[in-house]
Amino acid sequence: MVAKDYPFYLSVKRANCALEVPAVTGPAKEPEEPSTKRVKPLSRVTSLASVMINCFNNKNYTSVYFQRSISFRSDSRPDLVSPRPWSRNMPPANTKRRDSKLWSETFDVCVNHMLTSKEIKRQEAIFELSQGEEDLIEDLKLAKKAYHDPMLKLSIMTEQELNQIFGTLDSLIPLHEDLLRRLQEVRKPDGSTERVGHILVGWLPCLNSYDSYCSNQVAAKALLDHKKQDHRVQDFLQRCLESPFSRKLDLWNFLDIPRSRLVKYPLLLREILRHTPNDHPDQQHLEEAMNIIQGIVAEINVKTGESECQYYKERLIYLEEGQRDSLIDNSRVVCCHGELKNSRGVKLHVFLFEEVLVITRAVAHNDQLCYQLYRQPMPVRELVLEDLQDGEVRLGGSIRGAFSNNERIKNFFRVSFKNGSQSQTHSLQANDSFNKQQWLNCIRQAKEKITCAGKADVLNSEARFLLSPNGSRVPQAEAMLEQMDQSDCESDCSMDTSEISIDCEHMEQTNSSENEKQIETNI
Repeated sequence: MVAKDYPFYLSVKRANCALEVPAVTGPAKEPEEPSTKRVKPLSRVTSLASVMINCFNNKNYTSVYFQRSISFRSDSRPDLVSPRPWSRNMPPANTKRRDSKLWSETFDVCVNHMLTSKEIKRQEAIFELSQGEEDLIEDLKLAKKAYHDPMLKLSIMTEQELNQIFGTLDSLIPLHEDLLRRLQEVRKPDGSTERVGHILVGWLPCLNSYDSYCSNQVAAKALLDHKKQDHRVQDFLQRCLESPFSRKLDLWNFLDIPRSRLVKYPLLLREILRHTPNDHPDQQHLEEAMNIIQGIVAEINVKTGESECQYYKERLIYLEEGQRDSLIDNSRVVCCHGELKNSRGVKLHVFLFEEVLVITRAVAHNDQLCYQLYRQPMPVRELVLEDLQDGEVRLGGSIRGAFSNNERIKNFFRVSFKNGSQSQTHSLQANDSFNKQQWLNCIRQAKEKITCAGKADVLNSEARFLLSPNGSRVPQAEAMLEQMDQSDCESDCSMDTSEISIDCEHMEQTNSSENEKQIETNI
């Protein structure tokens, strides 16, 4: 129970105590004058007590409360739209749960007795791959039929806005239908599947089409969050959320399903490969398929990171030209970003790029969420990071500091930067200890990466020069030529010395004649 619930809890506890009326056993006393003491009505006490009893009797109360307590908003601004009156009065929709299906429970049980335990696990893994494709196709079609088409038909959003939010989702449906068809074709009548590796090797390269879909997700999420400020959009999405078909999933959950499926393929293939014997004919193809999917996921991950970085760079607002930094322009990845507060309680949106830390404020600009630079960008190389203990930071303002609770002075860390006349120090507060530790780890990793890169550059520059036998620095190429000449001489040590002397005399005559020609040319 959180701190804000304590007054309600105490009031209910006192109310329950008021219900205890002592029994009267002695003779009746003379009537006393009416008391002026206020007493809570019994009906109100009963209602409060019943609320508490219902809450604690609800089996889902603990889990729901726990989920809410550990969740935090990723947006940099609160919701601008309050729930509609009809949504508060409607009863909660029944959640539609997908039944987990197992291969051994779906097909003939008699077959299981003919297979080894390892082969049964292999069939279960293959069946999970196939069943996952069915669920994915169902969800993608649902997103189009229940969200995209109605919003377009009712003019809740424009076609351009829907194309931006849904991206290339339509093109993914036939892609996965093709894989499902191939898997079903090789399934035997008894439900077992002998080989799937050759199918995956031929189909997995098609996943390169996920590149455009995943790269568009950052812009799609931002536009969807912005459109939720429209009451029509919010009402429609709320109605869908409370409908049984949604399974308590909002629109973005459906739009994020393809990305979740993509990163799950390596896990599914690894599970199939783990239960495949080394001498199985599918072994080689499965290993090849594993290499293909790992390469595709890694490449899409890089491109998605670059797209996210470019999206945020384009939405940075500079108050003056002096705030522009080449380290921001050259960045290709956002290592970490999110909302933090300073010691005065001001909400800031902080970006950690590869080599620079940028502190901004979230502002609305041209009907878009943008980020206005709060201070000068701070290079990570010169950044000083301090992990502050709880209570070490004093909140700004004497009145606020005096009446603040302990939660206000927890989860702080400090970043500072000084370069000549420029110096900055910021005490930043994270939402919780976990979020704080994430920031500390990301900043430390960024500093270590830059330090390692700097050492590598120094080694490479020093490797270009080597010491000659007389102690002077010579380029590496010349030193390598000298070493090659020495090795040639050592390898040809059995050659006749007369030939060496003749060659030396010829070389000296050639050099002298070339020197004379060079002198004449200079003159």
